[in-house]
Amino acid sequence: MIYLQLFLTFLKIGLFCFGGGYAMLSLIQDEVVDHHGWLTMQEFSDIVAVSQMTPGPIGINTATYVGFASSGGNILGSVMATLALILPSVVLMIIVSRFVIKYRENQTLQWIFRTIRPVVVGLIASAVLVMATPDNFVDYRSFLLFSLAFLAAYFYKVHPILLMFLGGVLGFLMY
Repeated sequence: MIYLQLFLTFLKIGLFCFGGGYAMLSLIQDEVVDHHGWLTMQEFSDIVAVSQMTPGPIGINTATYVGFASSGGNILGSVMATLALILPSVVLMIIVSRFVIKYRENQTLQWIFRTIRPVVVGLIASAVLVMATPDNFVDYRSFLLFSLAFLAAYFYKVHPILLMFLGGVLGFLMY
């Protein structure tokens, strides 16, 4: 039964989320923490951090972890959640790519893509707000690390991998 629940939950997430893994985070959090209770907020925050550091998209990494953890450490749970998450995107991309190639000069189609961009930015901003919890910002040091990383990335274009490494080292030393 858990496999069907995982499949349907992540199929719904895959169907209704646009904009990539960061845009999915708020819906994934709502489903796996608030609705089903498969993870605590602390566990969800931890897997988001691990998913950012491991190769692959954050949404797929998260689905794989939730599937594994909620099925009692069974790989089939990971497969069901991951397959369900990517299935709508694969089908949609096959259909849309044929359509876009055929009608790429159409003004209505270009207007639709211009209109979707701000929505995606809003979804990513929502993910930032979901992650800005007391679990992640324990005290002023957490906020300081976040602020320094943001400023370094935005103004000085410091590579994200270097920021993750430095943040991990500083976080380990500070806590």
